[in-house]
Amino acid sequence: MATEKNQPSVHEQLVSARIRGRIKAAGVRFHANDNIAAFIEDGELEQLQAEVQGKLAAVLESLVIDVESDHNTQDTAKRVAKMYLNEVFRGRYQAPPAVTEFPNIERLNELMIVGPITVRSACSHHLCPIMGKVWVGVMPNEHSNLIGLSKYARLLEWVMSRPQIQEEAVSQAADLLMQKLQPDGLAIVMEADHFCMHWRGVKDMESKMINSVMRGSFLRDANLRREFLALISQRQRG
Repeated sequence: MATEKNQPSVHEQLVSARIRGRIKAAGVRFHANDNIAAFIEDGELEQLQAEVQGKLAAVLESLVIDVESDHNTQDTAKRVAKMYLNEVFRGRYQAPPAVTEFPNIERLNELMIVGPITVRSACSHHLCPIMGKVWVGVMPNEHSNLIGLSKYARLLEWVMSRPQIQEEAVSQAADLLMQKLQPDGLAIVMEADHFCMHWRGVKDMESKMINSVMRGSFLRDANLRREFLALISQRQRG
């Protein structure tokens, strides 16, 4: 039943409206590449998937696809909704992965490089795939935290599994790793194929985008920066 002001009650609202209402009340940004897991209550992700499925079915109808008799598309809306919320965009809806941090007992202070780590994302402009590789350089200090090698991949996947643009994704990943590791310096380089260029527009199959973020000692020390870039360049050629 609607309220006295003819507005739907909380329980009558679409689940997306309830979640959006909580986010707005908290004054928090909810762009395509933001994580909103803290505002999703138990059971609501399944409800959100059902809502997305219904709206995708309407998109297919507007594309004049006969999903009733076309056996290939009868379950497409359901499959795509599940894929968006639980796989390719799960970094928006899932809490960050658990990462155990260890103190730097041995006081390691030499350059460490992790990569290439394969990452997958989607362009927030066209929702076309972004497929690439990331290299991470870390310059620890005696107060830094250390994490396992697999945790770099998990953290990067959590950031990348959202509608993104590459420049912002790399910056977000750097912020997250700086927070977790507290190193003297951090460097990230990403090289990726963008299917919004391969499938549409110029349809250029050869172009890639490479960008980097340097923090701390990598930004201040040109020799350290050159060493990192030279080492990953050797790895790329090899």
